[in-house]
Amino acid sequence: MTKHEQRVSEVIRFFDNRDIFLGFRKLLDCAMDTQDMSIYREAAALTDWKEKNPEDTENLIVKAKELLNKINNVKVPEHAGEQAVLKAENITKSYGSGKFSLGPVSLTLRKGQVFGLVGENGNGKTTLLRILAREIAETQGILDFHFTRKFRDEYDLRTKLIYIPQRTDKWYGSLLDNLRFVLAHYGEKPDEIEPRVLMMVARLGLWNYKHLKWSELSSGYKMRFELARTLLRKPEILLLDEPLANLDVLAQQIILEDLKAISNSVNNPIALILSSQQLYEVEKISDKVIFLKNGKYNESAQTTEPEKQVLIIEIDTDASRERLLEVFSSFALDRLTFNGGIYTAYFDSSTRFSGVIIALGAADIRLTYIRDISASTRRFFVN
Repeated sequence: MTKHEQRVSEVIRFFDNRDIFLGFRKLLDCAMDTQDMSIYREAAALTDWKEKNPEDTENLIVKAKELLNKINNVKVPEHAGEQAVLKAENITKSYGSGKFSLGPVSLTLRKGQVFGLVGENGNGKTTLLRILAREIAETQGILDFHFTRKFRDEYDLRTKLIYIPQRTDKWYGSLLDNLRFVLAHYGEKPDEIEPRVLMMVARLGLWNYKHLKWSELSSGYKMRFELARTLLRKPEILLLDEPLANLDVLAQQIILEDLKAISNSVNNPIALILSSQQLYEVEKISDKVIFLKNGKYNESAQTTEPEKQVLIIEIDTDASRERLLEVFSSFALDRLTFNGGIYTAYFDSSTRFSGVIIALGAADIRLTYIRDISASTRRFFVN
């Protein structure tokens, strides 16, 4: 069974389990992979029907499965390239003696990979993204790109390497016309422009907003339309600066899962780096997390062995410090810190997270929040 057939089979199981919300998004992913315009048109028509008949779940499942069977019969070539699309070696940026400096930073990024870039404000996230996007020059280091085809000049490079800043420029005119213009400008076949535009609008959850003006959109939907315009260009590297900044909690999770799914396309994967303050959400979908502190670089996979063995737990509770110390008295507690809102407890390798939870429950400690951050980049923040 090919990877495409496996994905279709998984989506059918979503509909069998009546998980419509996620199943439909994954159906559209499978449809996009076909690059078949007849499939695109049927997917757009089904999206329109779904939005007009939101309560008719039974017919939606039937129609979705019929389309999935058609999608399954399309042969989808798989992208097999393992070569790195981006290599950065010892990249630094200095603004002069006594001023902010970034790096050195080294990273290797392949298509289909998602890197999270985290750190407190003012620690160099945007600077690093702009260097990787060739918007500003590095002071030292080597930046190398390996695209599917060799780029001819800087303009050609920009068609495959795209950076979206946190604040995007205003669009003028029709939103749909803007998206159509992108494909026309990049030489798409005239008869494929409309189905490709509608397919991308459907996939990014913009179907009911496509006829609005830019001024009528919320900040979150403006970002989604900007993503649609960018993804229509089929970039090989996508750099996003704080794409979650104007989204609510649920919307953040959805857009991250969407980005992960689109980046892992069977035949058109994208190498993605995104910066964010939403650490836990980013960690869920990232293959690797880069942490910047005072311009210095840490990687989530590069930890010392002793640090791996330490158990670090964040706890939000109204219990007193003395009460927690009493509960933890039977554990090998190294230290318990408090930042005014959340406790952070450090235990040695003999302690298990499950044991701590059992002890807190037995002591009837009321918990608002508890999390094991031993392997999370969050540990750099609390340290």
